[in-house]
Amino acid sequence: MPLPPFLFFMKRRLSILIATILISVSASAQQIAIKTNLLSDVVLTPSLGLELVTGEHMSLDFTFYGNYIPFWVNSTILAFQPECRYWFNGRPMTREYIGIAALATIYDIALGKHVYDGEAAGGGFTGGYVFNLTDRWNVELSGGVGVLFFNQKQYYRDDNYDDYVSETGPQANVWGYKLLPIKLGVSVSYIIK
Repeated sequence: MPLPPFLFFMKRRLSILIATILISVSASAQQIAIKTNLLSDVVLTPSLGLELVTGEHMSLDFTFYGNYIPFWVNSTILAFQPECRYWFNGRPMTREYIGIAALATIYDIALGKHVYDGEAAGGGFTGGYVFNLTDRWNVELSGGVGVLFFNQKQYYRDDNYDDYVSETGPQANVWGYKLLPIKLGVSVSYIIK
């Protein structure tokens, strides 16, 4: 389904803004690593992350996730997760850390007879441990919990959502929030700088 012109324009501007921020931060970063979360890759939701060391104890992590009909399930997800990390031992990308992460996602998922189409955003606290395999290769275990706010359309698979929506009638949108794990991962990273 094509995006409305306004939404397409806003997504394009957001991606340009994110690219500009990443380029400007990476220019001053002391170390840069690319990574992928193996747990999300196993469930056919590929991820690509970029971690930038910004100080003696600090780093910024930017991860993108997405899928399209994994395991023949009618599902489309696109997510962005920035995270600020504090490293305890004074050397980022080594040993334990705590962090604050945000999460923004849009999704369209059909499970059984139900369809969930919406967007969600939230944030929370994370933590993890990094094992250095070599000078450039790392394995990271991470997890986090936070609050996720969502706005979604819920309807049955064979129904037409437009039948539920009118200017005077009831809306089929559901607003809410949940306390959920916002991060769970076993990641492999490669330090490129």
